[in-house]
Parts: sequence; structure tokens; C-alpha cells
Amino acid sequence: MDDIQSSRHRPIVAIVGRPNVGKSTLFNRIVGKRKAVVHDMPGMTRDRNYHAAGWRDREFLLVDTGGYELQTGDQIYKLMREQTMMAIEEADVIIFLLDTSESNNPTDDQVMTLLRKTRKPVLVAVNKADNDAALMTVVSEFSRFGVDRVYGVSAMHGTGTGDLLDAVYDALPPEPEDGGPDDSLGIRVAVIGHPNVGKSTLVNKILGFERTIASPVAGTTRDSIDTTFERDGQRYTLIDTAGIRRKGKVDRGAEKLSVMSSLASLERCDIAVIVIDAEQGLTDQDAHVAGYAVDAGCGCIIVMNKWDAVEKDGKTADETTQKLRDALGFLRFAPILYASAKTGQRVDKLFKMIGEVYEQYTREIDTRALNEFLQKTLAYLSPPMRSGKQLRIKYVTQTGTRPPTFTFFVNDPGLIHFSYERYLLNQLRREFGFEGVPVKLRYKEKGDPKWSPR
Repeated sequence: MDDIQSSRHRPIVAIVGRPNVGKSTLFNRIVGKRKAVVHDMPGMTRDRNYHAAGWRDREFLLVDTGGYELQTGDQIYKLMREQTMMAIEEADVIIFLLDTSESNNPTDDQVMTLLRKTRKPVLVAVNKADNDAALMTVVSEFSRFGVDRVYGVSAMHGTGTGDLLDAVYDALPPEPEDGGPDDSLGIRVAVIGHPNVGKSTLVNKILGFERTIASPVAGTTRDSIDTTFERDGQRYTLIDTAGIRRKGKVDRGAEKLSVMSSLASLERCDIAVIVIDAEQGLTDQDAHVAGYAVDAGCGCIIVMNKWDAVEKDGKTADETTQKLRDALGFLRFAPILYASAKTGQRVDKLFKMIGEVYEQYTREIDTRALNEFLQKTLAYLSPPMRSGKQLRIKYVTQTGTRPPTFTFFVNDPGLIHFSYERYLLNQLRREFGFEGVPVKLRYKEKGDPKWSPR
């Protein structure tokens, strides 16, 4: 069987720099999609933005920051500085982005002094270097930073980004030899949800004591708190996170930083317990919280909390389940628990569900069984033609767990159509299960060191 690596707990690469130097544009260029909001206004990116990215055979978490500006006392710039500092603290590699048109901005020198103190790999890149004259400016005017190389790039057009990503690849920390996380922490579970849905009450009920302050006032829990414990011979680390709100709804400084802490917690957990207030019903904020968990690659369990307070009949649970499945189509694979953290109703069933999801999360499928499945799947429905070309899938192998990740070797990754990818994913689940976990599909042309994430 091929070596299978853990796909979670990825190294973090942060893009930092002054506002409006093109950080969000570079972020979008690297992740390959328009994820961040780009606007020609300083400080448009208020919060850090996370997304998985890959180069060659490594995957990492890319972080976009709002900007670091010292010359203003404006509260929003103060918050952006705090968020940038948090991103720098979390990062394994830092891309320091500058602008060719502002080669002598004193803030850049101050930021570089700050970055040197981190003793982390710092790659200096200068944006808008999309012609020979601009590249000459990069060489002559930015050499004062005293680094081995300054990378001239055009975030808008992609010029020079390949060389920059090669340098990122070389600077990433080595992969763990066993490919897995620290087993001493057991199964890592993050309890997430928007503020005041009962997360801390659920954590206290699980642990059996008042470890966190459970209060009806929204926003009481500010930081993520970890507790490692054992239950029935299994070790767990429980991460009680600050409430996640939609970014547009977060307007207080402490809450902004709490959101960032919660999103980081998702990166280091195995299972996300998504808590929803059953009295309120599903909200847009709940959908955003669930989306963060799926994007992070966590196993997922939905807990409909405060179920004891809901007026119901024999059909209520089934009707609620159908509404959740319809509204959260991207989370159809997640099991649902109807519970009450306050009374303890059905909370004891949560650990059985966590164990079942974790088993699927770490499951490995033999390559022979996978290719037998592939042949049946192709025979039932062959790939459609695209642009006059036929996609050919040669074979498939599992290349990761946490979450399960499968690499399909094809003649041309560009021929993959989303509808056929959905067919492959549905067939994989029908054949092998994977309840409660996202499944990643990758496509690779034989001999190409890069892979195409979907």
C-alpha cells in the first residue's frame, strides 16, 4: 500500500505588508480563486483570510492580512496591526510584500525590523514588477533589506509568482516522518458555533465541571482553551473556542481577535462539533461557521442544542433534519445529534459519534480496492468530452487521511468537469462510506510534480 500522509495540521504561510500593496491580489493568485475581496482602498481587508493552497507536492494554509500601518492612530488600523501580529506569530513562513512605486516608505523598514526578530523565514517580494524597468527598481532600490534575494512579482498577472512559490516550498518546515499529529493529544475536538448557542455549557457538561464560564451574555469566551482528558480508555483534547460570527457582524476589537483564534483552532482539530441553537433555528451565521469547518478539512458533527426547549411532535426531528440537509448541502455527510447541553439530554451519545467520525477520518483504503472501484465507476459513466478532448483517468490512490484524500492520475487535470467530480465523490461515499468527513479529490498528470486541488 502506498504511504498515506496526514493532510491536516498544515504549515502556515502569511502574507504581510502595508495596506494596499496587493496582498489580497497575491493571495487570490496563489489559491487560484477570487476568495478575498479586492478593492482599491487601503485597509479593505479587515480580517485575516485563510485558504488551503499547494505548490509542487506540499500543501499549506495561506493567510491574507489587512495590513500593517504605524503612521495612524485610527482604531481600525490598530486592529489590523494586532491581527497582522497574530498572523506573524502563527506563521511558519512569511511573505513580506512591498510596492515598486513606494520604495522608501519608512513603515516597510520598521516592519522588516519586526520580522527579523521572529527568526522565521521571510521572503521579500515586490509587487507590480511587471516590466523590465520595474524589475530594475526592485534590484536597485529594495536591496537595502539585506536579504539573499528580492522577488519581483506581479500579483495581477502572475509574473514571478512561480519563483516566489519555489522559495516558499524550500522554506516550509519538513514534514513529520510519520506524517501524523501528536498522538499524546488523542482525538482533537473543537466546539464551534456563533456566540451564545451553548458551546461552553456543552463543554462543561462533557467534562463534568465548570471549566469555562457559561454565561447567557454573548461573547463571554474570548480565547480557545484546550483540555486533555480520557474517557473509556480514549484520550481527547477538547478545544472550547470563542464564538465565530460572520466577519461583517464582528465589530468589536476583542471579538475580532476571538474569531481569528477560533479559525486557527479549526486548523489544529480533528473533529468540529458545530453547535446550533435549536430554538433559533438555522441562521446564516451557522452556515458560515459550518463552512469554515469544511474549508479547514475537519470531520464534522452537528449538534442541535437546546432541543429540550423546542415544541415538537413525532415529525419535528425528521423535518428539521431535512431542512438542515437542504440548507447545508455542502455538509450532507455530517451526522446530527439532537441534544440539550443544559440538561445533558443525549450528550453521552456525542462521544460515540466522535469515535465513529474519527474512524472514517483516519480510514485508509487499499489501492487495489480503489482501482476496482474506479473501473466500475468508469464503466457505469465515462467522463464527458470537454473542449473536444476526452478525459482519461488512469488510476487512483489514497494519498492522505485527516481528511481522506485521493489522487487521480489523469491525462489532463484541466479536463475535469465539476459535475463529473461530484459523480466521483458521490460514488466514493456510496462505496466506502466516510460519514461525517469531507473528502478531498486531487488530480495529477503523471510526471507533473504539482497537483490540482479541487
